[in-house]
Amino acid sequence: IHARPETAWQEEKAARWTGQALDALGYTVVPGAGGLPTAFTATLNTGPLHVGVCAEYDGLPGLGHACGHDVIAASAVGAAAGPAPVADELGLRVTVFGTLAEEGGGRIHPLERGVFDGVHLAMMCHPGPVDVAEADPFAVAHCAVDHRGRAAHAAAHPEQGRNAADAFTVAQVAIGLLRRQLPSGVRVHGVMTSADEAPNAIPEHTRGRRYARAGTLGEPAELQQRVERCFAAGAHATGCALTIEQESPPYAEFRNEHALLAAYRRNAGALGRMFAEPGDPAARMNRASTDMGNVSQTVPAIHPCPGIGSLPAVDHQKEFAAHAAGPAADRAVLGGATAPALTAADAAADTAQWERLLAGRDTPARG
Repeated sequence: IHARPETAWQEEKAARWTGQALDALGYTVVPGAGGLPTAFTATLNTGPLHVGVCAEYDGLPGLGHACGHDVIAASAVGAAAGPAPVADELGLRVTVFGTLAEEGGGRIHPLERGVFDGVHLAMMCHPGPVDVAEADPFAVAHCAVDHRGRAAHAAAHPEQGRNAADAFTVAQVAIGLLRRQLPSGVRVHGVMTSADEAPNAIPEHTRGRRYARAGTLGEPAELQQRVERCFAAGAHATGCALTIEQESPPYAEFRNEHALLAAYRRNAGALGRMFAEPGDPAARMNRASTDMGNVSQTVPAIHPCPGIGSLPAVDHQKEFAAHAAGPAADRAVLGGATAPALTAADAAADTAQWERLLAGRDTPARG
């Protein structure tokens, strides 16, 4: 997967390879989960306690696996391998969710279509530079912005043009000024993805992408309105038309299941994983937005970040992609497989945990 990165919604090989590895472990693999071609479910056993393990496998445009989703896929297969011989004894049903397009909200669509229904706890591990146990991601809203003006000869007839590049520039300046009035806990950022290329013609069309992040799901919606007004200002100033489209459903903040998180800390520590100190700048990968936050709003979940020893490189840098196939990443795969598997076994063995996770569901009591 690392050697052949596929971007969001295009992960045909990665989904097939991950599914084949799970099939070899005895899992029943069903492709097309939620009606999405490169998503799947892989299930083993029919025990009362339903554990979900999430695999991701999409890469970044131009950066390959600079977010380490190859590590996520491999550790998910490993986490599924651990319980396989003892799932019946533990009373577990284990499902691996092959979730496509994390860099595009691909997990939200299966969630909304009922694919996660009946799951009692969900887990996954996302690599970062150093080990961090607790996820604390921003909620985020994503939009695509399109300015359309009118082309004209830039020297002979400039007055006939309506400059879409100027519209985008005005919006960028407005957002830069807006940042001075935003709370410290929010982020607004993005890129221009396309524009006209002839320097002697007034640019007719620009397109860009913009993210608005904040602490909770309700905040990005309000923030996004302020950002959209900046793009509207650019359109108004230049006489261009403006279209803004939501790229994916917003990502929610993460709700950690703290009892499971404590078990993960113990298990990862027993494996020799060393967690970063609070406030360590290298530990901020746990703030990265994820559509796993949406899962955590309905299913008890944890989302720790095993370190791959990449410093000074951090996620979304080409240098991080190189580390995501190195020896430290191999160790992170093993830790990111074993610690969640042990955590699932702990939940199955602890009567209080078992009953709490199954509370309110039509499932049998422990016998």
